[in-house]
Amino acid sequence: MAMNTGGRLVAGSHNRNEFVLINADEIGRIKSVHELSGQTCQICGDELEITVDGELFVACNECAFPVCRTCYEYERREGSQCCPQCKTRYKRIKGSPRVEGDEDEDGADDLEHEFHYENVDALGFLRGAGATASSSIHPGHNSSCQNLDIPLLTYGEEDVEDVDNQNAIIVPPPVSHGNGIQSSPFIGENMAGNPRPMVPEKDTALYGYGSVAWKDRMEDWKKRQNERLQVVKHQGNDEDEYYPGLPMMDEGRQPLSRKLPISSSRINPYRMIIILRLAILGLFFHYRILNPVHDAFGLWLTSVICEIWFGVSWILDQFPKWYPIERETYLDRLSLRYEKEGQPSELADIDVFVSTVDPMKEPPLITANTVLSILAADYPVDKVSCYVSDDGAAMLTFEALSETSEFARKWVPFCKKFNIEPRAPEWYFCHKMDYLKNKVHPAFVRERRAMKREYDDFKVRINQLVATAEKVPEDGWTMQDGTSWPGNNVRDHPGMIQVFLGNDGFRDIEGNMLPQLVYVSREKRPGFEHHKKAGAMNALIRVSAVLSNAPYLLNVDCDHYMNNSKALREAMCFMMDPTSGKKVCYVQFPQRFDGIDRHDRYSNRNVVFFDINMKGLDGLQGPIYVGTGCVFRRQALYGYDAPPKKKKPSKTCNCLPKWFCCCCGSRKNQKGKSKNENKKSKHREASKQIHALETIEEGAEESKAVFVPPLSQEKLEKRFGQSPVFVASTLVPDGGVPKTISSTTLLKEAIHVISCGYEDKTEWGKEIGWIYGSVTEDILTGFKMHCHGWRSVYCMPKRPAFKGSAPINLSDRLHQVLRWALGSVEIFLSRYCPIWYGYGGGLKGLERFSYINSVVYPWTSIPLLVYCTLPAICLLTGKFIVPEISNYASIVFMALFMSIAVTSILEMQWGGVGLDDWWRNEQFWVIGGVSSHLFALFQGLLKVLAGVNTNFTVTSKAGDDGDFSELYIFKWTTLLIPPTTLLILNVVGVVVGVADAINNGYDSWGPLFGKLFFAIWVIMHLYPFLKGLSGKQERVPTVIIIWSILLASILTLVWVRINPFVSRDGPVLEICGLNCNDG
Repeated sequence: MAMNTGGRLVAGSHNRNEFVLINADEIGRIKSVHELSGQTCQICGDELEITVDGELFVACNECAFPVCRTCYEYERREGSQCCPQCKTRYKRIKGSPRVEGDEDEDGADDLEHEFHYENVDALGFLRGAGATASSSIHPGHNSSCQNLDIPLLTYGEEDVEDVDNQNAIIVPPPVSHGNGIQSSPFIGENMAGNPRPMVPEKDTALYGYGSVAWKDRMEDWKKRQNERLQVVKHQGNDEDEYYPGLPMMDEGRQPLSRKLPISSSRINPYRMIIILRLAILGLFFHYRILNPVHDAFGLWLTSVICEIWFGVSWILDQFPKWYPIERETYLDRLSLRYEKEGQPSELADIDVFVSTVDPMKEPPLITANTVLSILAADYPVDKVSCYVSDDGAAMLTFEALSETSEFARKWVPFCKKFNIEPRAPEWYFCHKMDYLKNKVHPAFVRERRAMKREYDDFKVRINQLVATAEKVPEDGWTMQDGTSWPGNNVRDHPGMIQVFLGNDGFRDIEGNMLPQLVYVSREKRPGFEHHKKAGAMNALIRVSAVLSNAPYLLNVDCDHYMNNSKALREAMCFMMDPTSGKKVCYVQFPQRFDGIDRHDRYSNRNVVFFDINMKGLDGLQGPIYVGTGCVFRRQALYGYDAPPKKKKPSKTCNCLPKWFCCCCGSRKNQKGKSKNENKKSKHREASKQIHALETIEEGAEESKAVFVPPLSQEKLEKRFGQSPVFVASTLVPDGGVPKTISSTTLLKEAIHVISCGYEDKTEWGKEIGWIYGSVTEDILTGFKMHCHGWRSVYCMPKRPAFKGSAPINLSDRLHQVLRWALGSVEIFLSRYCPIWYGYGGGLKGLERFSYINSVVYPWTSIPLLVYCTLPAICLLTGKFIVPEISNYASIVFMALFMSIAVTSILEMQWGGVGLDDWWRNEQFWVIGGVSSHLFALFQGLLKVLAGVNTNFTVTSKAGDDGDFSELYIFKWTTLLIPPTTLLILNVVGVVVGVADAINNGYDSWGPLFGKLFFAIWVIMHLYPFLKGLSGKQERVPTVIIIWSILLASILTLVWVRINPFVSRDGPVLEICGLNCNDG
């Protein structure tokens, strides 16, 4: 369904009854829909369209009785052909289909557009000149519209033989819901008692299974099977002979993906070591508890408590990795199944969400590259719609997106012509190219250089916009036509929608269609809770459902571009798999990053989590949702339960005598069975042919799960909100937008669903969409889906699907970890805590372990901080947390250390993780644990229990220093205080311990060894932190010097107070040799 806004920005507020179209570069007028149309159709109640010439559509030239084009065409085709008011015969209007009696009319013929019936609604809607961008709405799947309570009208007669599988759509009477909203405002009152079919002369009894002969259906099915059958041949010999060991199967009917379990030679030793480590851990705690240190009882008790907590944390982290798997996709089978030669693509539609807030912190050039990579994806262009959420209502983002849509007309055909990777221009042109490799064609070299110049010009325009946006005018920003930008007040502005690409008038330079590109900024008003990113994503769910309603959604952050153009196809191999795809709620891709130093000092790549932990979860119920690079099933986001499992057929017991099975069986169940047998037998014969027909129609294996709940319209509106168009879209599992809804209605509904009060008294954020209550809404959202019985899939293609940018300096990295940990604390203190929420649902036990671990880990910061302080205390006081070690204790300790090392080595082996990555992860676990996790814990407690919001600000001061200059930027933040203190304490403790041993002689070195090992272990883990403090600077920052002096002074006073070199009983006279009492 085409929708033209004439390049105008659509803005409005449902609560204030505002709906305007802003001319971006024309004459500075603001036209409302009522001003443009002025009247509504007196038959169906819809607004009157605007013709191509910008005039109001007039059906009758005699009395100008207001009738819309749809009713005018229907009346001429099926009715009396006369005006309802003056009874004058309707004359044929240009672009309308010819009917009987038009031959006598005078005037020029319009043969060119005479039979273009499918775009009747779009011919007259708001077409203006001088537009910055045009817009269109994809209709989605045509078949999905039949499930809506909205009538579908036709203007030409259909061939009865071509609609065997279609149901006649009867026009229903209008239904009022008490709030003044009619579910079908398209039908007049005179039609309420006489439903009218699409083909009046066709008997309604012909529809359905009864209208088709079994023999004809069987022959048609066999014919299609023979056409599609591709015999799998043996490839080992040169002769064309069938391999007897392989079945003769259609390649397109085989599974689209498969699991690749870890080989038994790797996974079995790993599991054995885990069990062995668990047993050794039990022996370790047995020894530690039964052997206290009496002269340092406080230190011993503290250490044992910390060690028990670490043991529980290890169990929560380790056992979800019990069943690690990998997966493999078959893109060729996907194409064979859903992209048949000579036929339209049957791949599912996908709506892509790109979220951004502040263009000054998230550069528009980065967002533009993400959008360009999505528009150039290797996927049918009419199946992709890209929605950019601007939650900051910044005109800079709007203008940058307008420039991006223009550049996309050149960039998209270049990408698809030469099949380049990646399709984000900034990163594509960063790669140095060998023009002599693989004999590069001269035409490609020439066009690549020309495209590089085009992109450089594009970058200059974007940078000019950024430079202009740095100085905001006092009166706010003004658009090109003189209209004030609606989003000048970030906290108080109407909702805004602009469709940049997707209309037939805006094709690429080669004349091909482009994917739809939509700018969305939801309404914000003071006094409303907007729920940050989660609220913005829910607004995108609703507005996309109204405009395109694709059955699948992809969400990416604005800095995560599509690195693999086939990423959408990779996800569809799981979602559209007829055997296993019905229960998949989302497909999660791993996060990969650009611009990180080779050593990855602060573990920004997070390789251990994405390559080990997530593979383990994929073998259970699926990976957790990590916030970006994830393809969702729309129906799963609507809070529906997963399709129920099919019950396995009952097994017959051949190993035991029948009398034993009968005695064990319940008599009650046998009685129930006998009663149901008679009922089932009556319907068995009648339904046998129907089930066989379903199987023959190849729909049995591909049938979609039915998600429509048995709820009334009132309950649906209470659940989803007061938008009849959006509510109707939630009942269509296959997606799609009905063609009969006018563009004006769609625009009004789109503005309605992004209004700030739409979610009030609904289940949005509670059971539907992204779940509210935490800054890490991703964990909550995935957790709720798994509780509904869905499973997720982890997809790791050889070429990373998405790549993003990560904060690589120490302070920014700590603040990123702080936000994640704060979200976990909020979930832990909420009703959605996985420790007590979701029992009795579809969440598996080990999957619950992983979710518990994801919300409990910030609490580990307290025992970790205490445990890292113990070495310094032991060195300063001369005490230790372990008594004198016996041979048995030595064996237990060595076995524990060996089991930890072997477990880690085996994990790195089956996960494909290097030693450097594993060690960096261990180091940053300590650094983040004693800083970000600790502050997040206290901040979360203050926020949840006391309602106090505490923010930790970052002040930067640094310069440019090469490719990784940001790595060496030092930004002082309070998060640096705990690890700095720990580092100084342990360094001073080592110096004091060594000095004490030198002073006391050889015998003191033995007890010192364990203390030194303990302290050096802490210092080694904090080494990246120490390196981040100094960086490439020639001198240590002043703040570090101040802290060092302060802590050194405190430790010196403690040292003097302890006074270890002087005996507590005074000097020993025998050693002194002098008797002071003599003489």
